[in-house]
Amino acid sequence: MPRRTIQWLTVFSALLIIGVVITQIFWVKQALELRRRQFNQNAHVALQDVAGQLAKVNGVMQTVNPVEQLSPEYFLVNTNSTTQPELLEHFIKESFQKHNLITDFEIGIYDCTTNRMRYGMSLSTKNNDKTSAPTSDWIKTDKYPYYFGVRFPEQEAYFAGSINNAIGSSALVLVAVSLFAYALFVILRQKQLSEVQKDFVNNMTHELQTPISTIRIAADVLNSDIITSQPERHSRYVSIVQEEIRRLQGQVEMVLSTAKAEQNALHLQKEWFDVDEVIRSVLLPYDEKVNFTSETSDPFIEADPFHFRCMMNNLIDNALKYSEDIPHVIVRTSNEGRALVVCVQDEGIGIAPEYQKKIFNQFFRIPYGDVHNVKGFGIGLSYVKQIILAHHWKLTLDSALGKGSSFKIRIPQGKADRGRSFK
Repeated sequence: MPRRTIQWLTVFSALLIIGVVITQIFWVKQALELRRRQFNQNAHVALQDVAGQLAKVNGVMQTVNPVEQLSPEYFLVNTNSTTQPELLEHFIKESFQKHNLITDFEIGIYDCTTNRMRYGMSLSTKNNDKTSAPTSDWIKTDKYPYYFGVRFPEQEAYFAGSINNAIGSSALVLVAVSLFAYALFVILRQKQLSEVQKDFVNNMTHELQTPISTIRIAADVLNSDIITSQPERHSRYVSIVQEEIRRLQGQVEMVLSTAKAEQNALHLQKEWFDVDEVIRSVLLPYDEKVNFTSETSDPFIEADPFHFRCMMNNLIDNALKYSEDIPHVIVRTSNEGRALVVCVQDEGIGIAPEYQKKIFNQFFRIPYGDVHNVKGFGIGLSYVKQIILAHHWKLTLDSALGKGSSFKIRIPQGKADRGRSFK
């Protein structure tokens, strides 16, 4: 599937997910609002029935609109006469059950002689429990001399319980959307890995062809009869074969070491050695392309010398590859406290900020155009990172486009006199 198609699919899927979530939220909100209106309507009708029953018992005329809602959970009912608490409780519970208002509620009866609620009781249509309820904070009115109030303290819980099905379906939709998003992420991840592996195979094939072709040509020359009469030429071609074999072996070893490091199976054979001496030996094939400066008074560290050499080769090779015109690469060693710092600095093309973390990912190569413009597998810096992690060292990168890059490796030495004892 083309990359652009996957990008459009990702955008469309994200918009679809957002649309589904917004729709679910809207419908849940609408359902909750509908339940509120239905509850208020049922409460009005039920309390009007109670007012009518009380008016009939007390022999008074019922007001046209006896029920008034003062707040979302508080209703006031005009009775035009005194009200007996036991009778009111009976009528309210009976009317609430009739209109399917199965919830907890509180009632309070207003006493006009004292200007306060003289009776407060907490009741429920779920059971026959009855407890006293404070009425000091209830809202009062001067419109009616006789009235009672009804409060629904657990109204929000009642509404939430009434839309459990809607909430359950919303939860299922969110789970389905989450699984879809995860599946899409896995697909995109696999697509990315597939492309990375394809580039790696192309780069590796291109890189391995060079030493193999050189060895084949040198072998053909060495196989000729005339080469035996030319010892200097024979020796030169033998050296070419040996050098290309070492190069090929180094490339294969780096790939294998990277794979082992990824699997936490990298075995380090640590020993004490002089960093300056190892770096000087690494720089021999580079002639005068790389300058080395030693500012350390204690160059000894405990590490795996083979992987240290490979790591330095990768950093130096990387600096030379991405240098324009005449390369200017400096390798510097110094001491900082109880640590040795190895710095590889170049004045090349530099690394953009958005790529400075990615360059240490396996197979990643900065997109500079043709994949073969700069040779490599895309695992050199990944290998460097794995070796540093295996040794518990610290790596820092300072780079800017057009100004070059500086890789610093901080290597703990422990006590300084331990290294000097190996001189």
